[in-house]
Amino acid sequence: MKKSGHLNRDISRVLASMGHTDSIVIADCGLPIPHGVECIDVSLAFGNPPFLHVLETVLADLKVERTVFASESQEHNSELVSRASKMAGELVRIEFVSHEKLKELTRDARAVVRTGEATPFANVILYSGVNFGSGHGKG
Repeated sequence: MKKSGHLNRDISRVLASMGHTDSIVIADCGLPIPHGVECIDVSLAFGNPPFLHVLETVLADLKVERTVFASESQEHNSELVSRASKMAGELVRIEFVSHEKLKELTRDARAVVRTGEATPFANVILYSGVNFGSGHGKG
């Protein structure tokens, strides 16, 4: 049994397979999953597990260089965006696109991790960085 890192075998497998600029989506329970994109559904009930908890566990295992949120989240879920941005760290570039554009971008993701989050626009695309050179570790 694994001693540390992500225990969900599907999330762990996807994270291990990601290369530089590949993406994974952490999504609320309402985001449509594009055909052909793997859905790793960890939802148990409305609100469980919460988006921020799942994001935290993924960020602990994935070197992230940029994030993409829906611009609508700034108005409709600003606290979540603020907390998620802090979790990602100062060195991670944060971008905002329309919710429609975010849904288009999910088509290129390695996977969408569907949480039980039931608040508006609680979705983020995480783009993988690289662990060599400066900046080893989480971030």
